[in-house]
Amino acid sequence: MSTRPLSVAVVGAGPAGIYASDILSKSGLDVSIDLLERLPAPYGLVRYGVAPDHPRIKQIIVALYKILQRGGIRLIGNVEVGRDISVAELRQHYDAIVLATGADTDAELDIPGIDALESFGGADFVSWYDGHPDHPRTWDLSAREVAVIGVGNVALDIARMLAKHPEDLMTTEIPANVVEGLAASPVTDVHVFGRRGPAQVKFTPLELRELGKQPDVDVTVDEEDFEYDAGSEAALRASNQQRQVVKALEGYAMQEPEDLTASRTIHIHLFEAPHAILLDEGGHVRGLRTERTRLNGDGSVSGTGVFRDWPAQAVYRAVGYAGSPIEGLPFDAQRRVVPNEGGRVIGEDGTPLTGVYATGWIRRGPVGLIGSTKSDAQETIGNLVADAQAGLLHADDETQVGHEAVVALLEQRGVPYTTWQGWELLDAYERRLGEDYGPVQLTSGERRERERVKVVSREAMTAISRGADAPADPVALIGRPDPARLPARLRHLLGR
Repeated sequence: MSTRPLSVAVVGAGPAGIYASDILSKSGLDVSIDLLERLPAPYGLVRYGVAPDHPRIKQIIVALYKILQRGGIRLIGNVEVGRDISVAELRQHYDAIVLATGADTDAELDIPGIDALESFGGADFVSWYDGHPDHPRTWDLSAREVAVIGVGNVALDIARMLAKHPEDLMTTEIPANVVEGLAASPVTDVHVFGRRGPAQVKFTPLELRELGKQPDVDVTVDEEDFEYDAGSEAALRASNQQRQVVKALEGYAMQEPEDLTASRTIHIHLFEAPHAILLDEGGHVRGLRTERTRLNGDGSVSGTGVFRDWPAQAVYRAVGYAGSPIEGLPFDAQRRVVPNEGGRVIGEDGTPLTGVYATGWIRRGPVGLIGSTKSDAQETIGNLVADAQAGLLHADDETQVGHEAVVALLEQRGVPYTTWQGWELLDAYERRLGEDYGPVQLTSGERRERERVKVVSREAMTAISRGADAPADPVALIGRPDPARLPARLRHLLGR
């Protein structure tokens, strides 16, 4: 038996990877853990998948920060597996690897017109407004009427971000290029479509209630969209959360018409299944066609053959996230996950790959919240520990195993990797940008400070993290918006 610590690489520094690393570090094994992340910054979808106006959800970062801050888990950022280092090399240099790469693309929606220029994936839009370094800095926001397909929280985030006035986002970490894009948007109506009824939507009560608290934005639901069958009634009896969702939807439906005076409106439509995106002669989006559905008795729905066309100049699909394949590992293209049993990755021959594990959304698909992610990590790490205790994991060649070997390989290849200390430098830099910005005024007249402004450029993020001078790129660094590109109503935010 080897006397050295077990050497483990966890791939992906989002919640799944950090929780798995934390559980492994407390497992009782003598273990050395490297946490590899393809971006220069940690936290995954908490940093790049949560709308900037949800600070309570972003408090998850505080818990993740404490895990990494205490030491014992070494962050190696700005390293993409498959580009900078291969899976085969990871397996050579570590006794075990744990995949926690999540789900980073949009699930497909197969309807006519889905490939139109103004048909967007929700995940791409979220990445844009969250300042993801690998996504374009600009976004087409020329539509007055927008259709959003989906009835989960991501659909609500997209609808809210499209309808919300930029003044009320200025206290967040939102990058300035996003502010400029949203400020120029002429949007008046955002329509959210779900194919089933109120007892089946996937909104959470808090998200749904907060939707109606935005200044100068109304939320409406048609009274005709409240139908329940036996399956719906059973679902409501079984879930207090779903009952709260229905109550919130009913509250929006019961509003008096004379009270709906906002300049922008979010319309929630239920029992409307997307059928086709309608295009004009030039191939641009002009609307969405839906088919009215009806309940079947068990909570499922069927089409009625009744169609309706809704005017829209842009369509966003928010029908779920999907995982991406990892070169050198098996992938279930239908479920968009790495095939596994209890977190042990299964090879093409149906047997477990020794020392290869998966956790989080790349293991089970994009369902569940933080609690599910922790449960996943417990099972996966439990199986890794069992395999280690059974003597299955230690590599034979001890001279090539571990952190030093991998860092030497990255340096030899000129990969500008980042570290936890580098993240602390970048974190402090973004906080200083927020302090330097000064107080901003909301539409209510209230003035607030900004906690941070997010740096967008990968080059800038990497340079700051490595202690170098940030590149002089005003579009990339995103400190303050260019007043010349903002309408007069927003220039007061800059004191211009």
